[in-house]
Amino acid sequence: MASRVKIGLIQARNDVHGDEPVQVHKEKAIEKHVKMVRDAAAQGAQIICLQEIFYGPYFCAEQNTKWYEAAEEVPDGPTVQLFRSLARELGVVLILPVYERVGIGTYYNTAAVIDADGSYLGKYRKQHIPHVGVGSEGCGFWEKYYFKPGNLGYPVFDTAFAKVGVYICYDRHFPEGARLLGLNGAEIIFNPSATVAGLSEYLWKLEQPAHAVANGYYVAAINRVGMEAPWNMGEFYGQSYLVDPRGQFVVVGSRDQDEVIVAEMDRNKIHEVRDTWQFYRDRRPETYDDMVKLLP
Repeated sequence: MASRVKIGLIQARNDVHGDEPVQVHKEKAIEKHVKMVRDAAAQGAQIICLQEIFYGPYFCAEQNTKWYEAAEEVPDGPTVQLFRSLARELGVVLILPVYERVGIGTYYNTAAVIDADGSYLGKYRKQHIPHVGVGSEGCGFWEKYYFKPGNLGYPVFDTAFAKVGVYICYDRHFPEGARLLGLNGAEIIFNPSATVAGLSEYLWKLEQPAHAVANGYYVAAINRVGMEAPWNMGEFYGQSYLVDPRGQFVVVGSRDQDEVIVAEMDRNKIHEVRDTWQFYRDRRPETYDDMVKLLP
């Protein structure tokens, strides 16, 4: 593998009012994101990540069974299949966050990982599921209504260009999974998100650079932009970024624009940082038993 890899991050606003049918949302968003993936590839991006459940609004602002219609099987649903063809055509790796349906009425917040030849490598299911009110109008991150907690662990995918892990949105507040992704061999972690100003913005550029430093890998954080009606619970503040293992920002996107952000990760920097700090050598797992005990 080459030491330098170009990373593409896609942040975008949702262009359809939340009252519109689910299929309208999906069709418009997929059309938009296909164009943005092509743009990223034209700029040289080799691994491209879209935002959390990219093909619609952040519907978890309300609790409405309507949005179950957005879920698809992974990998056999039409959206993953479409983007498998696109990855094969462009020769890029895609991290594709979608709403997953399993059987009858079981749902997960999932990201499919597609290799540069279009092959499906596997999926990550969001492990930590929030249920948090935002604002005063009954809106919030009502995700327990829509998603079961992930049950596939913290896999790392050996893609054509790098060893990739995924950690979705609220997961970023938990250091345990971030460490496990590093132990499993990840060189870069993608965190597709949907998060608004007034709740977590002050943490946005704090926690994930800390994960990058503590674990000696790159982190790519992706957030959507704009306000979404009818909920208008807050501004999705964009600022998608790539941060290196020293906690230094390689690139940061705009706050409020649809944007394709392309930057470079350097695998040699991972080796340099790990050789310097040796956090993996000096960790003491035999002393951590209390972390997995139930509290009274």
